[in-house]
Amino acid sequence: MLYKTILTVIGNREQEADINRAIELASHLGAHLSVLAIDLAISPTVGDYPVGAVWLDQRVDDVKALHEAADKAQAACNLAGITYDLERFYTERAFAADIVFQRALYADLVVVGEKTRANSQLLNAVVDGAVFDAQRPLLLLPASGEPAVKVKTVLLAWNSRAEAGRAAREAMDLLTNAESVHVVMVDPDATYNANGGEPGADVATFLARHGVSVTIDQLPSGGRAVEEILKSHALEIGADMIVMGAYGHSRLRERVFGGVTQALLEKSPVPVFIAR
Repeated sequence: MLYKTILTVIGNREQEADINRAIELASHLGAHLSVLAIDLAISPTVGDYPVGAVWLDQRVDDVKALHEAADKAQAACNLAGITYDLERFYTERAFAADIVFQRALYADLVVVGEKTRANSQLLNAVVDGAVFDAQRPLLLLPASGEPAVKVKTVLLAWNSRAEAGRAAREAMDLLTNAESVHVVMVDPDATYNANGGEPGADVATFLARHGVSVTIDQLPSGGRAVEEILKSHALEIGADMIVMGAYGHSRLRERVFGGVTQALLEKSPVPVFIAR
């Protein structure tokens, strides 16, 4: 596979499951694992001025917890016998995305687990720095389950947009090794400027040339949210992974009004591979 360097981002609390899933993935791929342990510094509120002992004590506790999490990650990597490097940062929110960006530039794939996904501010920094700025694919892993490289059935969310095309291309190694790939289209528009006269036919032909076994699933929304349809269909077909493009709208609009990407970033029944 093409993924020779994997970057995983962890926080400072209960990160054992996240780092173990990243180690498991790196081991199966024979890849180098870069571990970025990062925590976002708390800012003092108006009531904290002049800065008091409580605020300072909290920062000291957070830094201590970050170092403990990083030390545990280091021990786990040593025990697994993989090649790795590790850095730790306690930083302000404004600088977190740039820290991720600087390290994602030298990775083929960025991986985050369930605990990082639960920290919305840290997750947004990862998405901004890795997916948007460094333009690297992001793999979101649940706390348990089969290794992400052992996928048999993949759900490829398709809307005939550049983001979906980029995701399919970045995930091609995973798609070609899967037993079946379901190209899923919700309320497809059979017009030239949308999904074409035969929605899904073009991408199916493209994937088939790479040896991918493709099935086209055209689903009506029936007034339901697209993300709920994708999650439900993933369970129906026994999908091991969802592959999708990130953010059809602006990041700000998605975060304010919700959206398919934001919903699947936060919670999904199977691993999610996104790219833009």
